[in-house]
Amino acid sequence: MEQKIRRDRCMGDNLRRLRADSGLSQEKLCAELQRRGCDIGRTTYAKYESGELNIRASVIIELKKIYECSYDDFFSGLDIN
Repeated sequence: MEQKIRRDRCMGDNLRRLRADSGLSQEKLCAELQRRGCDIGRTTYAKYESGELNIRASVIIELKKIYECSYDDFFSGLDIN
């Protein structure tokens, strides 16, 4: 069942777009997340963007603050069948 969930819907493209729009590298973003208390390494974050791992809600909350965006930006296009 876990494999099906991982393939279900992936917000990786949205994560990549938001990061690119902010002009941050994965390394710089992860350093900022770590500064804010999210223990995320670059390898783990790369897996979020590629859809290999589901992102934790606590990380999305911090990313929303960093990017100054809405939660809708993370889920854009995921409700399209």
